[in-house]
This record gives sequence, C-alpha cells and structure tokens, in this order.
Amino acid sequence: MSDPMAVSRRLVAVFAADVEGYGRLMGADEVGTLKGLTERRAILDRLIGDHRGRIANTAGDSVLAESGSAVEAVQCAVEAQTALAEANSGVAPDRRISFRIGIHIGDVMVRAGDLFGDGVNIAARLQALAKPGGVCISGATYDQVRKVLPMTFVDLGVQQVKNIQEPIRAYDVATMSEALEGQ
Repeated sequence: MSDPMAVSRRLVAVFAADVEGYGRLMGADEVGTLKGLTERRAILDRLIGDHRGRIANTAGDSVLAESGSAVEAVQCAVEAQTALAEANSGVAPDRRISFRIGIHIGDVMVRAGDLFGDGVNIAARLQALAKPGGVCISGATYDQVRKVLPMTFVDLGVQQVKNIQEPIRAYDVATMSEALEGQ
C-alpha cells in the first residue's frame, strides 16, 4: 500500500470551478439547489472525464480537476459552460446555477490524489475573476492554446490576486453561448 503522506510533483492544467452565488441559492431553496447542482455536476463530471481529466477534489459547489493538456482543459471548460447554459435555459435567472471556471498551467503537489500548491491557488483566483458561466485562463495557459484553439480570447491584463505574490496575466475565453449572443 502506498504512503498516504507521500507527495509527488507534476506539471498539469489545473481546472477550478465554483458556483456563483451558491450561498444565496441555498438560502432561497436548499432542496431545489441541491437537485440542480447534482444535475449540473453530472454534466461537468462527464465532460471532465470525456476530455481525459481527473477530478482531484470537490467540496460543496466547487470542483478541482487536473488535465495533462491545456488544450483539453480549455475545450472541456468551454463545452461545459455551453452544456450548463443549456441546462439553465428554462430556469428563472435568479435560480440559475452558473459555474465560473479558472484554468492555469502549473506545477502542483499531489498527495493521496489531491492537488496542492500555487498552481491550484492561481486557478482558484482565476475562477473568481471569471464571469458567471465564463472561463478565465492564465497567461501560461493562453500561451499553450492560443494557436491551437479557434476561440476568442480577451486579454484582461495583469491581475494582482489575493495571496499570490506575482501578478497573473488573465484572459477571458469566449464561450459558445457568449458567441451566439453576440450575433
């Protein structure tokens, strides 16, 4: 049996997702919110698996996953936001369960399958910068995907984020639902 305290390192695309306004949604309707979250998590979990990602941790309304490919992680995030927008289409705006997703390429520590370190923290901070239903990626991720993915990236500039010493360049990724709204 392996040592549960053993730590290894690897370079991965860290995928952090969290529901916008989850506390408000739970306060308004716990049962309905949990049902909606369960349905949307099934969508998100399936797409992470379809894109060869691995869910490392979940807590309440958040998901932390890893991928060996920045391209796969960003494609997964955009497809997930499109599928989640469809799931929300018949729901009143104040009851929609909308995820924010942040992606960063970084070195992480892995212990007992969970991810730790600055790479995780940066992805979480990028998630907080994303619009509800949006995807925000780091400059390191952008450098890996910009020539490969036929998507629109909006430079948000250099961001100073909580508890991260160095500023992070951030990019908003236009999702399919945003692209359709712009037509």
